[in-house]
Amino acid sequence: MNRVFYCLFFAGFLFLHLDCRAQNLTDTLTIKDTGRNKGHKTEPYRVDSFSRRLHDPRKATIRSAIIPGWGQIYNRKYWKLPLVYAAVGIPAYFYFDNRTWYRNCQHAITVLANYQASLPPGTPGGPVPDSVVRMVNIKLQPLVASGDDNDLRTYRNEYRKDEDYSVLFFLLFWGLNVVDATVDAHLMYFDVSNNLSMQLQMPSPGYMPPGSSPAGISLVFDLHKARSRPVLLR
Repeated sequence: MNRVFYCLFFAGFLFLHLDCRAQNLTDTLTIKDTGRNKGHKTEPYRVDSFSRRLHDPRKATIRSAIIPGWGQIYNRKYWKLPLVYAAVGIPAYFYFDNRTWYRNCQHAITVLANYQASLPPGTPGGPVPDSVVRMVNIKLQPLVASGDDNDLRTYRNEYRKDEDYSVLFFLLFWGLNVVDATVDAHLMYFDVSNNLSMQLQMPSPGYMPPGSSPAGISLVFDLHKARSRPVLLR
């Protein structure tokens, strides 16, 4: 199995997190009648958008942990489903493929060992009969016909190691699927709109009594969401 393919696929799956773009969620301005605009049309209070039930990251985490892609469906990120299923499906395919070839190699080793054990003591080694060779997989028949099981054991060990790698990559991509769904759910209502404001405040000068700490200058940054104000309809 090509391990370089796994590394490239892992790097591609990380690009899932490049789409962590938050949805713009703006505040609804509160319209209030102050009493000074009698005779003018006014509107009742509107429900603030933050008072609605927010997206639950815990649900996205649990669902993606149970079934890959379920959390992405809950987050409405449907375009990620092919990536998620490819990420967990390819290691699963290689796992069963390597397991099949591991069993084929093990069967070939057993067949060759049984044939050699059935020979009378002192019989010189020679070509393995075709009736014995045809008992194994067609791709392993040349190795069995040579009568040497060293190559068969080497292939068997390689397939066993690749089988373990497949399990590790499967679990890794399943975990990344859970992390991706959790991060998307947390950033669902992350505000990156133009309603954010920053205020730079300078301290006002004042009298410093004798013996106090020396005066200094500091900068205070007030980063917050723009606050809504009453709007009058005229």
